Amino acid sequence: MLSATLHRSSTTVRTSLRRTIATEATTLSSTPPRPQISAAVILNRSPFLTRTPSLFERAYYAYQARVRRALHNPFPFDFYFKQGSLLEKRFIQEERKRERRAFGPQFGKEENVSEEERAATKAALETLAQQEGEGEEIVTRVHPADTSRDYKSLDRHGPRNLYLLLQASEGGRDIWRFPQGGSEKGEPLHQAAYRDLQAECGDHMDTWIVSRNPIGVYKPPPPPSTPSEQLTFFFKAHIMAGQCQPQHASIKDFAWLTKQEIESRVDQHYWDSVKDMLSDY
Repeated sequence: MLSATLHRSSTTVRTSLRRTIATEATTLSSTPPRPQISAAVILNRSPFLTRTPSLFERAYYAYQARVRRALHNPFPFDFYFKQGSLLEKRFIQEERKRERRAFGPQFGKEENVSEEERAATKAALETLAQQEGEGEEIVTRVHPADTSRDYKSLDRHGPRNLYLLLQASEGGRDIWRFPQGGSEKGEPLHQAAYRDLQAECGDHMDTWIVSRNPIGVYKPPPPPSTPSEQLTFFFKAHIMAGQCQPQHASIKDFAWLTKQEIESRVDQHYWDSVKDMLSDY
C-alpha cells in the first residue's frame, strides 16, 4: 500500500515538472525580440534672410500704411530741421515720395519753385547722399550657389530652412536619409544622436542638439531577415558654423535641401514619417 502511494506521488511530481518546463518553453518562444533602437539628427540651417512677402501680405501692409498716414498728426519737421537747410529739403522730398507711394502718383502739390532752384537743390541732395554713403548698390538676394545649383553650399536659399541629408549605401542600394546610427547600452539617446552625427559627418561643424527629447520616430517595415522591430528616434539640431565632411565609408554624398527638395529624394514611407518634422519655409 505504501509503495503504491509513493509510486503515484512520484508520477504526479514528474507530470507536474514536465508541464512546468513546457509552459516556460512556450512563454520564452512567444516573447517578441527587443526592438533595435537608432538615433537620427535633423540638422537645420536656419534662414538668414527675411522671406519675401506674398502679394496678399504686401497689399495688407500697404493698406495699413495708408490708414496710419491718413490718421496720424502732421510730423513737426520744422522742430527737427533748420528751415531752408538741405536736410529739411531732403526730408520733404522723401516724405512726398512716401505719400505718393501710399496714395498714388497724383497725390500732393508740387513746390512753386523755379527750374534753376529745383536743379540746384537736386544737385546738392545728390552730393549729400554721396557723402553719407547713400545710393550704394544693394546686394542681390540670390546667391551664386542658387544659380549654379550647388546643393552642398550653406549659402543657398537664404530665406529658407535647409536640412542636411546623406546619401548612404544600405542593403545593396543607395538611399537618402538623415544622419543616424545605433545607441550603446545605457547611453542617452540625445548623446547617441550627437555621437552618430560626428561619426558620419565629421567634427568640423559647430552644432548643438536642441533638446534631450526626440521630435519624432520612424518605424521602417522590417526586412524578412530581421524579425525584430526597428525604431529610429529623431532629434532636432542647429548648425552655426562649419561644413559636413563625411567620414564613414558608406556615406557617398550629402546635400543641404529644403523640405520640398527632400521629398523628391527619400522613400515615400520615410517621407510620410519625417515631413511633419520639417518647416515649410
